[in-house]
Formats: sequence, structure tokens, C-alpha cells
Amino acid sequence: MSTTSNRTPLYARGRYRLEWDTCGDGTLRSPYLQIVWYDAQSGRNRSRSTATAIVEEAEIALDRLYLERERGETLCPTCGQQLRSANRYLLTTAIADYLIVRQARPSIEAIRARLAHVGNFLSETGRLETLCEDVDEDWIEMFRDWAIDVPVVSPRGKVRDRAPGTVEASVRMLAAAINLAHRRKHTLFPAAFIAKKPDEVSRTPSYRADIPMLARMFDYALELNVKTGQPQKSRDNLLRFLRISVATWARPDAAHDVSTAPARHQWHPQHRALNLNPKGRAQTKKYRPIVPVARQMVDLLKASDGFYVKVDTVKTAFESMLDALGLPRQGETGLKLIRRSMAKLGRQRLGERDWVEGQMMLGHRKHSSTSDAYAPFEPGYLGRALAVTEEIIEEIARQVPRAFTGQTPEIALSSQSKNRRNVGRGERIRTSGPCLPKTVLYQAELLPDRSGDACTRR
Repeated sequence: MSTTSNRTPLYARGRYRLEWDTCGDGTLRSPYLQIVWYDAQSGRNRSRSTATAIVEEAEIALDRLYLERERGETLCPTCGQQLRSANRYLLTTAIADYLIVRQARPSIEAIRARLAHVGNFLSETGRLETLCEDVDEDWIEMFRDWAIDVPVVSPRGKVRDRAPGTVEASVRMLAAAINLAHRRKHTLFPAAFIAKKPDEVSRTPSYRADIPMLARMFDYALELNVKTGQPQKSRDNLLRFLRISVATWARPDAAHDVSTAPARHQWHPQHRALNLNPKGRAQTKKYRPIVPVARQMVDLLKASDGFYVKVDTVKTAFESMLDALGLPRQGETGLKLIRRSMAKLGRQRLGERDWVEGQMMLGHRKHSSTSDAYAPFEPGYLGRALAVTEEIIEEIARQVPRAFTGQTPEIALSSQSKNRRNVGRGERIRTSGPCLPKTVLYQAELLPDRSGDACTRR
């Protein structure tokens, strides 16, 4: 085969890789996907056809070969399912496999953190030998009872209570890992428990900021240094976050991701349109729409080079602002406060008839057809929502004239910080080479169960 070991496989497990068999000119030598592995005894690559061009079916064929050759597990010759007398599937193995399969997901960091909490439970309670089929409703209740008492500690040492919704997110992710193992015929049964619905365990914050409070936030971000009389660099990115969040109604993660770099295909100045979902990022349930940009924000984006918010998160600066302004805490406020406040203000001004435009700004309603995909680049797109947004910005500017015109200095980025967010995204996952014990892979893949601030971007 012309396939080489340095080609990124479609799927891999241990030394077994799933690839297309291609000729030197890139054409397919075989219409079927191939399983490729290095045979140390013969000193060359070997391959086996999966007899299918469907990736999901080929992955199952690779898993079957891996189990037969590497683990010696007994498989049914008819359906390929493990027999009851075979080795049963460890929960840690299911988690490690799930992380490998999902490593390309945009939400992989959240997946790791949620499953890391399960890993901590297994380790601290002596349950590392737990099998997938052992996890039932009673087991999950023990996990919930343990998890709710474990506080969340940020890298800066701040401690807060763990919310029931956070615990249930781990339960939901664990069910996904077990169900994937079942679909791949690694275990005989799907998850024997059901995660609670978000509205059963989460409380929606009731506090929303009005125009005067939003203006106070901008005033805080623009406050000059008492000693030098110059803008405070530490609040530069807070100001940027406030501006882009008010102008786009975006979720905090999407606001941090806004970039004017041409390669990301987000900013379209000729149409005054901003795609909150950069090129190459798959859409998730948290849909990121294309939104029209308020006229007060246009020049700011035109003057920006690369990411508009220059750090990974403004959480620390935002929390300092909340404390300085005396805003409620205990889950009532957070980075989503701007988005929630804009939604409330927008709905009041749009009215129920035009609120559909507000839903589209928020990403709660998608385009209904392929032809609608061109709508964001047409004049008048979400015209009422855009007018309301510009009206809100004008009212903020009446109280804080420099809210969308005040200039703050750029923050110099170190070469180390520029590449920080590229580290750790799947690079520690082994997809080829020696087959490590699953417990080793599991421990290497799960990140510490912490949430907190990162300081510098890219």
C-alpha cells in the first residue's frame, strides 16, 4: 500500500489505523476502507479490507480486529458482539475511548472536564474497576451525592459550590460514553440510567442589567489610572468584551472567538455582517448565527487585527467589575449577563411580532432553507433587531460618550501566549504507536477538574 504511517487516520485504536488506500496521484486503489497496522515480525505495514466505504461500519470492523488480536476477547462470529463469557468492559476504558472518538469536537474541553469529575469519583472512592454494566440509577445517585459536595476551585484559588446542573452535565456525558461503547459492541448494554433534564436541576438567573447599569459597566472599563491618567491596560479586554457582546448579543465563548482575520471568514465589512462561527468550526447545539453589525461597531472591527478580544477569557476582570459595581452574585451574574440583558431589552423594544429577529440574533432560530443562507448578506437583514441594537448603544453612549469610541492601548502579546490555546487540544492523545494500558491513556487524557481563568490569548 502507498499509505504511510504519518498520515492522519480516519480512526485509530492502538496500532490499528483506518485509512483509504490511495495511489501516488491521490486516486483510490480500492473503493473500501482499509485497516492498516505495522507488523514488527515482518518489518512492514500490513492491511486488511473492511469491505465497506462507510466510516462507521469500518470503525466497528477495526474495533473487532483490535479486540481479537490485542485483547483476545471472544466475539460472536455472526454479529461480532462480545460474548458474556468474555472480559467485561471497564468504565475507565469506555471513558478513554469516548475521549479519543470525540477529540475533534469543538466542545472537547468541556467533555474532558465533565468526565474528569467522574474520574475523580472513581479514583477517590476506590471504584476504578467499575464495569459499564455496574453503573445503574443507584450508582449514579451515589455519584451525585459525592459530586455535589466537591467544590469547584479555580486556578487562582477561588472556591465556589458545585451546581446541580454541573453535576448532571457529568452524568449526561457518562451516559454518552457508555452508549457509544454499546453501539460499538464493546459492552452488551446501553446506559442503565437517565440524566435529569436541565430545567430540573438548573435555575435560570433572574437578574438583568438595564441601560444605566450597562453604562456603568462601560464607565468602569474606561476608568483612567489614577496615577498616570492613562487608560488601564487590565481593562482593555473587558471593554472589548462589553462592546462585542452588546453589538452582537453573542454567547461569551462566541464573543471571545470574534476575529477579523481573513482566514477565519467571520468579518464581512462590505455587508456589515459578522459570522460568529469561524471557518472550520462545526456548528453545535449552541448555534452561532451570522448577525448584522451595529454601525457603532463597524469602525472598531475595521481597526482590529485578528481576535478582537485579545485574551482567552475576561472572567477575572468581569468578576472584579461585578464586585466594584455591587451586582448580585451566587449564580445571578456572570459572563452571560450581557447576552441575557440584551435579550430582555431587545424583546421589550421589538415586541412579540418581531421577536423572531431577536431569536435569530441569539441563535435560537436557524434559517429554514438553503436559499435563506444568503440572507445575512442582503441589505435589511434582521433590520428591526439591528435598529434596536443601535438604539441601545446610543442610549449607553449618552451616559458614557466614550463607550464605543474611547481608545485603549493594545496589549502586547508574548510569543508564548500566542500559541497557548493550541496546546493540549488532542495533542496528548495517542492514536498510533505502542498500545498503552487504558488506565494510562485515561489518566493522561482527563484534565484536572477545575474551572477558572486563562490570562493571555494565542
